Amino acid sequence: MNTEALTLMLVAVCTVTAITGYFFYRVLTTPPKSEPDSYAENDEEPR
Repeated sequence: MNTEALTLMLVAVCTVTAITGYFFYRVLTTPPKSEPDSYAENDEEPR
């Protein structure tokens, strides 16, 4: 394998790894959205 091919392969692998790591970080650090209580919305009398 020549130097250009090895360089291109390493750049591609590092780029994919960095993007994957970034999105894992985003998913794991994003706070969950608050979901409305569907049962409370269906109650006829307020609490």
